[in-house]
Order: sequence, then structure tokens, then C-alpha cells
Amino acid sequence: CSSDLKMLNNSVLVGRVARDIELKKTPGGASVATIVLAVDRDFVSKDGKRETDFINIEVWNGRAEYCARNIEKGRLIS
Repeated sequence: CSSDLKMLNNSVLVGRVARDIELKKTPGGASVATIVLAVDRDFVSKDGKRETDFINIEVWNGRAEYCARNIEKGRLIS
């Protein structure tokens, strides 16, 4: 292994926005959007129910402002 080689983990999540996006500003003026993404699992549990994971996501600066303006609760995003 070379010391210049860097490992990168990558995940793609697809789910629905679970609640309205919260947009805040840091004391330094940066925009931060908090998104809660509801992701259904691919399998059914032993009792026959499909489980859902809720993933907290933070988006910063211009992308945060874009998300807050254009993405509403219930929308499917990745």
C-alpha cells in the first residue's frame, strides 16, 4: 500500500424527506440545512413489517439554501 493512497467510503441513500428542512445560519454567516431522510430497508422483519431508518443529513452553504428552497417534506431524494 502506498502512503499516497487514500481510502474513501461512498454510500448512496435514497429515501423521502421525513420533515420540513430546517435552515440556520452559523455565527460566521454560513448556511446549514438539516434534512431527515427516511430510508426503507430492502427486507421485511420476522414479524412481516418493513423497517425504516431515519438518517440526519447536514448540507452547507449554497447547497443548503437550494435544498431549503426547493425540497419539501415527502419528496423522494438521493
